[in-house]
Amino acid sequence: MPTNSDPSYTAGAEQVVPAGPSAETMRLLLVEDDDRIAGPVMEGLNRYGFAVDHVKSGASALSASTADLILLDLGLPDMDGIDVCRALRARSTVPIIMITARGEETDRVVGLEVGADDYLSKPFGVRELVARIRAVTRRTHPERLAPLHTGTATGLPRQRTQLPEDRGVQHLGPLTINRRTRGVTIDGRPLTLTPKEFDLLAQLASDPGAVHSRQQILDTVWDPNYFGPTRTLDVHVSALRRKLGDPAWIATVRGIGFRLTVPGDSAYA
Repeated sequence: MPTNSDPSYTAGAEQVVPAGPSAETMRLLLVEDDDRIAGPVMEGLNRYGFAVDHVKSGASALSASTADLILLDLGLPDMDGIDVCRALRARSTVPIIMITARGEETDRVVGLEVGADDYLSKPFGVRELVARIRAVTRRTHPERLAPLHTGTATGLPRQRTQLPEDRGVQHLGPLTINRRTRGVTIDGRPLTLTPKEFDLLAQLASDPGAVHSRQQILDTVWDPNYFGPTRTLDVHVSALRRKLGDPAWIATVRGIGFRLTVPGDSAYA
């Protein structure tokens, strides 16, 4: 993570938009081994109304008390952050945001596949981090968030595009999507999807065969006020393709977006 002495850390230059994250303060767990980095990040998050616990190792993260969301740096002294993420996900559904300086797409894809809900690449500002926290929480535990009292940072009213309404069980060839239980199977085999991966699949499956624009997906699955790079959508599509077992399930429409197809079914070709 960037520090307040590092030009990549921009928290001090940002104007905080007053808004409590929830009626009951959310408690975050920051997993970061460098106090010089953790300090400014905690200070910035505190200004936004979050309570933050800090641990310095993967082992401490695995033994820490319950948190509402975990911010996990991948460069830890005792364990690889990917292994920590995998261990956390094996026993808990707590949302996890990876903080990474690793530039390879493979690292991000692996992190998402083992259970992270989002990732944030360095450098970043606290406002972007808060936006990611709110977006992940809005998908996983919407009751934890209270509406903003002063609108968005631009002064415009906050709006939210809703995910497709619960339509029960949907069958698309060998793929079955149960929106009520948020379960997915393919050829009867359960798939383990992160909350964001399920929402992405549900959005594409709401109109299979139709093209969903990148902006439409970001507005629906992420948030209309999402501040992050659109590349995060490509990473999640890549992870979802891998889990579906055939990249043909999700077709890229160059310059526009994506559409869900059913391999071998001409109706959705």
